[in-house]
Amino acid sequence: MKVTVVSRSGREIIKGGIELSDPATVADLQEAIHRRTKKFYPSRQRLTLPLQPGSKERPIVLSYKKSLKDYCDGNVDNLTVVFKDLGPQVSYRTLFFFEYLGPLILYPIFYYFPVYQFFGYKAYFGDIFCSSLQPRNLACFQCSSAIVPITGHLAAYIAYYMNHPLYTPVSELQMKIGFGFGILCQVSNLYCHILLRNLRHPDGNGGYQIPRGFLFNIVTCANYTTEIYQWLGFNIATQTVAGYIFLVVAASIMTNWAIAKHRRLKKLFDGKEGRPKYPRRWVILPPFF
Repeated sequence: MKVTVVSRSGREIIKGGIELSDPATVADLQEAIHRRTKKFYPSRQRLTLPLQPGSKERPIVLSYKKSLKDYCDGNVDNLTVVFKDLGPQVSYRTLFFFEYLGPLILYPIFYYFPVYQFFGYKAYFGDIFCSSLQPRNLACFQCSSAIVPITGHLAAYIAYYMNHPLYTPVSELQMKIGFGFGILCQVSNLYCHILLRNLRHPDGNGGYQIPRGFLFNIVTCANYTTEIYQWLGFNIATQTVAGYIFLVVAASIMTNWAIAKHRRLKKLFDGKEGRPKYPRRWVILPPFF
């Protein structure tokens, strides 16, 4: 099979095309393009079928899992694909590594460096607040454990308030209740992610499934629910303006994600043509939404 790779303007990207075996997949084509160009590794490539001139339809994007024959319209010996460079790509693993790393670095800077000089004076945190267990001691752990992408920006904001010499801790009882509730939600969040991970098939071809078990029996996005309530516990225990701002922003972002996912699952599992019907559930914040 010969595959002709062109740009959206029609310019040939790979001179002379690429020869592949008949059972080749789109992934094989992407690897072949990478070998010929070096610069365009597979995750940087977007391959589509060409459109007729003047067509207003959206181009069909080639799935790396499928065979190239699936996209041949009668002629299995020749195929033309349109190549688009998506630019340098960063893997999700790398992205989230640095998202986690931000709070883990930022908060300890405020906590472990005792000299604080912002308002024209110096204050030694260790002498002021560290005589007993305080919420900010535990906050170093919980603030660093958040997983939404805005944590790197707000970790320093929370650390600023938590480690300010004029910060007044809540009562010990309130601190214990808040952190106890937060840790319970944190553990629940971990279990929710384990359930979601188990939905995936080892071969990566599982597609969408209805999450079931634990809190997923009553709420679509139980992983977001437990994270939001974990931050509520954090704020009960620490009670800072920065923390509540973080809670509102994070909850708003995750609510938008949850609404989109809830709608997608209801559309996919509509109970028609043998498909299961998505059960009635809260979206993200039982008993409110």
